[in-house]
Amino acid sequence: MHRNFFPTFFLSVSLFGLGIVMAMTIYPPLVTENFLWRKPLVGSILGLICILGVLAVLFPRACSRKVSCGGEQHAPRVNSLNSKRKPTMRGHHPDCERFSAHVFRIDDRSFCTGCTGLFVGGLMTLVGTIMYFFGNLYVGQTGFLISWVGAAGVFFGLVLLPLFNIPWSSVRLFLNAFIALGSFLILAGVDEIAQNTFVDLFLVVLIVFWLFTRIVLSRWNHERICRSCEVKACEFHKL
Repeated sequence: MHRNFFPTFFLSVSLFGLGIVMAMTIYPPLVTENFLWRKPLVGSILGLICILGVLAVLFPRACSRKVSCGGEQHAPRVNSLNSKRKPTMRGHHPDCERFSAHVFRIDDRSFCTGCTGLFVGGLMTLVGTIMYFFGNLYVGQTGFLISWVGAAGVFFGLVLLPLFNIPWSSVRLFLNAFIALGSFLILAGVDEIAQNTFVDLFLVVLIVFWLFTRIVLSRWNHERICRSCEVKACEFHKL
């Protein structure tokens, strides 16, 4: 039971927080602010988070087990359903059929769909942050719409990826990118509607929690897949 407690807790809190934020788009705070530094402050914090996230993907040794999740030579695959051989480790995943949708290949190099998606989404979010919080990007009346589009990205990214066995790496890549980009869309939309520094900062903290929840759920999903595997010699089977 303890294996499922933390993933369930993080997902429940994340979805509850998402519900609170989206309720603000319908019933925004009555008090708005004319704080001159609201956008630069919030944009600086979000931009820093994006930069740290991008760097974590580019230099993942601190959070990976042994090697990075992208750019590795791809060794011969092992079908964990039929073989008793020990699968070769490549980044976050064993090189086996059970994780075939979790990676994609370019020539002889394999890349993690989760890391690559978050990397692409982080770059897009960073560009959007600069344009909206420091530039002249005007959201206006579309704030409600884009915040709900972003909410769909966060919801599907948190729920579909870990809870359902999506067999297409391209879809997994898109959903991972949509989590990061969707978080920015929510923040930009809610900022335009509420114009409240406290709400913005609350949402920034919630965005960090969503990303951490994504990591927790990803690891839980990996463990669930590997616990059902018959290859006892696999390193991941010990999780």
